[in-house]
Amino acid sequence: MSHIPRIQQALLSVSDKTGIIPLAQALAAAGVRLLSTGGTAKALLEAGLKVTEVSEHTGFPEMLDGRVKTLHPRIHGGLLARRDLPAHMQAIAEHGISTIDLVVVNLYPFEATVAKPGCSLDDAIENIDIGGPAMLRSAAKNWKGVTVVVDPADYASVIAAIAGPGGLDDAARFRLARKVYAHTAAYDGAIANWLGLQHEAAGVSGEQASDFPPVFSAQWSKVQDMRYGENPHQGAAFYRDRNPAAGTLALYQQLQGKELSYNNIADADAAWEAVKSFPEQCACVIVKHANPCGVGLGATPLEAYQKAFATDPTSAFGGIIAFNRPLDEAAAQVVSRQFVEVLMAPAIAAGARQVFATKQNVRLLEIPLPAGAAANALDMKRVGGGLLLQSNDVHAMSLDKLVVRTKKAPTPQQMQDLLFAWRVAKFVKSNAIVFCAGGQTLGVGAGQMSRIDSARIASIKAQNAGLSLQGSVVASDAFFPFRDGLDVVAEAGAIAVIQPGGSMRDDEVIAAADERGIAMVFTGVRHFRH
Repeated sequence: MSHIPRIQQALLSVSDKTGIIPLAQALAAAGVRLLSTGGTAKALLEAGLKVTEVSEHTGFPEMLDGRVKTLHPRIHGGLLARRDLPAHMQAIAEHGISTIDLVVVNLYPFEATVAKPGCSLDDAIENIDIGGPAMLRSAAKNWKGVTVVVDPADYASVIAAIAGPGGLDDAARFRLARKVYAHTAAYDGAIANWLGLQHEAAGVSGEQASDFPPVFSAQWSKVQDMRYGENPHQGAAFYRDRNPAAGTLALYQQLQGKELSYNNIADADAAWEAVKSFPEQCACVIVKHANPCGVGLGATPLEAYQKAFATDPTSAFGGIIAFNRPLDEAAAQVVSRQFVEVLMAPAIAAGARQVFATKQNVRLLEIPLPAGAAANALDMKRVGGGLLLQSNDVHAMSLDKLVVRTKKAPTPQQMQDLLFAWRVAKFVKSNAIVFCAGGQTLGVGAGQMSRIDSARIASIKAQNAGLSLQGSVVASDAFFPFRDGLDVVAEAGAIAVIQPGGSMRDDEVIAAADERGIAMVFTGVRHFRH
């Protein structure tokens, strides 16, 4: 039978005071003695509650500008004494220490402080909580006798328990204690990450300045266990970042459909990140196996979808479809004719939802678009025994950054098509070759070991879809190492090319373009995507 210890004394000390007054009122109504510190005590007193200051409880004043207030045997003895050990209870009784049965603490806002522009090292240091984590860890260690709460979202369950038998059962207290250690680990990890970058501010010598800390800490919270991973013999789970960037996939709301699978989420992320990169126009991206197999721009979601679908109808079967504008009924009617695994948009209109109401296996997701070009700050890739960490590829290309390297310059329309093709190529696995025209992909060659094979495949895909490449433009995610790749896209019908440049044979490739009357621009930036 689960043990439910009686709560007679509670210590409340919070930086985030959300919901603390109703919780304290419920405790007081249940006859619980309230201990508190500083601003929390003041807030409780102003609410008309009877509160004992920690300094009065310990018989020792707060000192060192509040750095020392709860670091005292009367606090930690009351937290750590095991109620089931007579020796522990006798020891605290001999020293006049009473048990503390409930601890409600959240910590100085370190992450919010360092996120402010111009935050100094001194400001950051002053917002490193010492007493708070110590109390949380002590209480969580003694979870069988102490209830510990670090998240205001848990206040309601505590209030409900107080109104009942007077406490939370073992399972509930264990879950709360486990949450504490995850919280303090994340807190310390954030401090370690930030301090690891403060070489100059701290006057650290003998270390090479870096954008990456010597030790990297990160934490995610589990959203769901999955039936399996990439393959049925692999286990899997989906975790969300502690603070997901605005507009990222982790903030999705599922409106209908089967549970998302491992592959669904991986492909949906690829589609969503790609479609977000076209904020100026209505766009549709269709992804299969993490590669865009069709991208289209249009005046409406329907027009954008029709362009994307026409690129490769065969690969679109069972694909993941993303829109960067609200999905209306007209587009939904046409999309519903194909087999789709996941359909996502910033909003899905009632009429569109009704279209898919009879297709309950289709997963419909709404994801709010970010106000700007928000993305994960870091990109991570697991390797054997280690982790590769890099800044995200958020480089934006514009007309003024393009350098014409051929005798013939692209027309204004070709320049727009080249920029479109370049954005698409960024989301295609390397080696990537993308043919486009008129805001539509015409052929996509992805993930080949040689660039010339990607060029050939892109041409074959366009031919299979019945699309002409005559007068098209083409993007290459990295430079052409030889002229043979340029010759292939020219023979397919391309009349303008965008590529990074930087090959030792650039002159050879430029000469080949001039020979064929092709316009070519260099970006000076590549978009490898492995």
